[in-house]
Amino acid sequence: MARLLRGAEVTAALNERLRQQAEALTRQGIRPCLALLRVGEKPDDLYYEKNAVKRCEKIGVETRLIALPAGADTGMVLAAVEQVNADPLIHGCLIFRPLPPQIDDGAVRAALCPDKDVDGITDGSLAGVLTGAEQGFPPCTAQACLEILDHYGVGLSGKKVTVLGRSLVVGRPLALLLLARNATVTVCHSRTGEEEIRRASRQAELVVACLGRAGMVDGSFLSPGQTVIDVGINPLPDGSITGDVDFAAAEAVADALTPVPGGVGTVTTSVLVKHVIAAAARQNGVAQNGVVLQ
Repeated sequence: MARLLRGAEVTAALNERLRQQAEALTRQGIRPCLALLRVGEKPDDLYYEKNAVKRCEKIGVETRLIALPAGADTGMVLAAVEQVNADPLIHGCLIFRPLPPQIDDGAVRAALCPDKDVDGITDGSLAGVLTGAEQGFPPCTAQACLEILDHYGVGLSGKKVTVLGRSLVVGRPLALLLLARNATVTVCHSRTGEEEIRRASRQAELVVACLGRAGMVDGSFLSPGQTVIDVGINPLPDGSITGDVDFAAAEAVADALTPVPGGVGTVTTSVLVKHVIAAAARQNGVAQNGVVLQ
């Protein structure tokens, strides 16, 4: 039976380190601050906003809520983004997406300063992930996968990894992060043949499922001894959620497995706060000395 890689354990350890880092910055007169920019009142946005504010308060990070009406146009959102960019006391900004259809998402992403992009939505942040430059941050969900692997001591150097999915939110940036850790990475996507996906998955030592298809990864995708990271969050008719991996099948085969719920999603908000603290340090010229950023 697979060892469960629970997010709560990762988050508890991460939050304690982050609290110490936030306190270290505050003693230097730097109060890390996150702006949350929301258009409308979608239930998913409100739920995540509530959790993010609660996590920030617990760790010692200030939050500023910028709530625009559902009918806001591109100009209104761009004006809010420019205010964030210009405010030296705001170190990071989370823009709730997808934005309403009347808003130009590309223009909004391009307007946000990469240094304040703590969820990896700008081209500058994604370029930083590609080159390894200290600019912007990777998407929080992609980084959360690494936080889990690191916490549980799952090595990556020289490992064969198959990433199922190529979105800019998880699949592609995660593949780059894994390459930077010296993993050998195969990326499968919607145009990859189904049997090729199965073959690539079975041959991997680590499988990351971020397809957005409930239960697609069944036992035919897996081999004994693997580590399986399930990023999927798929709603069910009864209001519960399930992952992209058939949990029962994977639990019987894999060596280690993240549950859904209680896995990657649990860690994502803490990663967001981690990025805000790191952004505050960078913007104020605080060295990465092992006290503030590590």
